[in-house]
Amino acid sequence: MGKAKTFYLFLAPLLALAGCGQEAASGPEWNHYRGDPAGTGYSTLAQVSSANVESLEIAWEYSLRSADGGANSPRAAGGGANSQVTPIIAGDVMYFSAADRIVALDPVSGREIWVRSVEDGRPSRRGVAWWPGDGEHPARILFMAGSNLHAIDANSGTDSTGFGDGGVVDIGVPYNSVPLILEGVVIVGANTPPGQPGGIGNPRAFDVRDGSLLWEFVSVAQPGDAANETWAGDSWRGRLGANAWPFYFTADPERDMVYLPLASPIPFAWGGDRAGDNLYANAIVAVNLHGGEYIWHFQTIHHDLWDHDPPAPPSLFELEDGTPAMAFTTKSGYLFVLNRETGEPIVEIVERPAPASEVPGESTSPSQPVPAAPADIARTGFSMQDLVSAADTNAAHSAACGELLESLGEVVNQGPYTPWVHRMPDTPPRTTLLFPGLAGGPNWGGVAIDRPTNTGFVLAANLGTFGWMEPTEDGAWALAGPRPSGFDVAMDDSRWPCQKPPWSQLSAVDLTSGEIVWQRPLGVTEGLPEALRNTGRPGRAGAVVTAGGLLFIAATDDNRFRALDVETGAELWQAVLPGRGNANPMTYLGADGNQYVSIAATDTLLAFSLPD
Repeated sequence: MGKAKTFYLFLAPLLALAGCGQEAASGPEWNHYRGDPAGTGYSTLAQVSSANVESLEIAWEYSLRSADGGANSPRAAGGGANSQVTPIIAGDVMYFSAADRIVALDPVSGREIWVRSVEDGRPSRRGVAWWPGDGEHPARILFMAGSNLHAIDANSGTDSTGFGDGGVVDIGVPYNSVPLILEGVVIVGANTPPGQPGGIGNPRAFDVRDGSLLWEFVSVAQPGDAANETWAGDSWRGRLGANAWPFYFTADPERDMVYLPLASPIPFAWGGDRAGDNLYANAIVAVNLHGGEYIWHFQTIHHDLWDHDPPAPPSLFELEDGTPAMAFTTKSGYLFVLNRETGEPIVEIVERPAPASEVPGESTSPSQPVPAAPADIARTGFSMQDLVSAADTNAAHSAACGELLESLGEVVNQGPYTPWVHRMPDTPPRTTLLFPGLAGGPNWGGVAIDRPTNTGFVLAANLGTFGWMEPTEDGAWALAGPRPSGFDVAMDDSRWPCQKPPWSQLSAVDLTSGEIVWQRPLGVTEGLPEALRNTGRPGRAGAVVTAGGLLFIAATDDNRFRALDVETGAELWQAVLPGRGNANPMTYLGADGNQYVSIAATDTLLAFSLPD
C-alpha cells in the first residue's frame, strides 16, 4: 500500500505533548480508546451531572467526510465516513480518524491543528492510538490503514523517523480497528474473513519505537500445545478465523497481561471438518504483554456454529476485597465475570446441556458454559407466544410477520445454542430461528463500568436470524437462508423485528453478584403511536459512565444521543443527531475548564457542553 502524506488545512500554534516516556494516567485526558487500558469507559469528571445535564448543547461540529467531497474516496460515493470513531485526548489535543485522513483538533473550539491525508486505502474508521514518546522519540500517533500500521509525529502529522519503512509497517493482514499502546508495546489484531489477504490472522505486537515484531500469538492451537487436541485430526491446519478483531484491546500493566478476545473458526456454521472444542477460538486468552506467552484462557463457546464470539475485550475492575476482576460479554447474550489474574470464575459458570445438531457429520458440544447470573441480557429463545401482535405494534406489522413465518416452513428454536437444521431436496422446508441472531446480542461496544459501585452496563440487541444448512458439492454443508435473513420486516423507512418488544435493552448488572440492577429498552420506533414507541432499537456500540452519576450512550438506529441516571436508568437528556451514533462516546475536560461529551454520528463528530 502507498504511503500517506501531510497537508495543512489550518495551522495553529501546536500544543506540545509531554515526552516523559510514561503513559499518562487514566483520567480527564482520555488518551486510550476507552479512556484507559482497563477499558471501563469510566470518567472521573462530574461537572455535568443529573442536576444540569438537560442544559447540554452542541459546542462544535466537525465533518468526517472526505476532504475532496468524495471524488477520490476509495469507498462510498460522496465521501461518506460511516464513522465508528471514538476520539482520544492527549496534551489538550484531540486525535481521530476521518474518512480519508487523521486529524489533530483543538478540543475546545473544534479547529484543526493539523491534518494528515491517507492516499491509498482508508484509515480505520474507529480511531487512533497515542504514545507519549521517550527521551529519544517524540510523541506519536499510530493508526491502521488496511494492513499498514502507520506511526506519525503527534505534533506535526509527519512520518515518524525510524519506525518501519518511512513510518509504515505492513503487518501482513488487515486490521480495521485501534491499536493498544502500553509500555512501548503496540498490540494489533486481524480481520481475516475468506478472501482477505494475509491468511491466518494471529494477534501481533510491535515495538512502538522502531516497528519491529515483538511477538505473535498463534490463536489456532498447533502441535506441541495441549489445546491442539481440541482439533480433530489435521483440522487445525491452515484454519482461518480465531482472530482478534475487536475495536480495541485491554491490558493489566501491573501483571504484564493483555487480554485477547478471539473469534469463531471459519467457516463458523459448519464444523463437521473440525470436531472438538476448537481452541483458542471463541476464547479470552491472557498473554504476557511483552513476550506474548500464554498465561490462561477461558472458552466462551465450545465448537461454535453461530459466530457468537466475544466481540469486545474484557473490562477490568477490582472487587471491594482487592480481587482483580474482569467482565465481558458474548454475542450469545451472556456476561461473564472472571478473576483476571487466573481466569477462574468470580460469578459461577455452569456447563448447561445444549441441543444436538441433526446435520450429518456435525458434532455439536453436549454442553455450553453459561453464567449462573445474571439472567440473559439478550433474548436467547423464541416460541409462538412471543410473536408480535397487532396490540404490540399495529395490524400491518403483525400480519407481515405472520406471513414471513409461514413462508419458511417448520421454524425451529430450541432455546440457547439452537443448531442449524438442514434441508434436502424434495423434503418439507425447515428453518432455524436463531436468538440472538448472527449479529449477536451484545456487540463491540463493550461493558462500561461505574467504578465506585462495580455496576456494569451493556446494550444488547434482540434480533433473530433465519437459516438452514444445505449440502455442497464437496460433501460438506453450507449455511443458507432467506434474503434478508433477519426475523424482521420492512415498515415505513425501517425494519421492525417480529417478536414482541423490547427489540433492544440496556442492562445494569451488579458485577459482584451478577444480579441485574435495572433493565430498560433503549431507542424508539417512530412509526408507532407515542404509547407504543418505546420498543428499543438495534445498536452495537457501548456507553460511557461519569462520576457525575450519568451514563451517555447513542448506538441505536433512532439517531438519539442520551444521558441516563446511573442508579435508575431514567432518561435525563437526549439530543437528535444528524446521523446514527454508531460509536462509543467519550468525555474530556477542556483547557477552558469545561467538561465536553463527544460522539460520532455517521459523518459528523459532535461535542456537547454546558452553556457558559
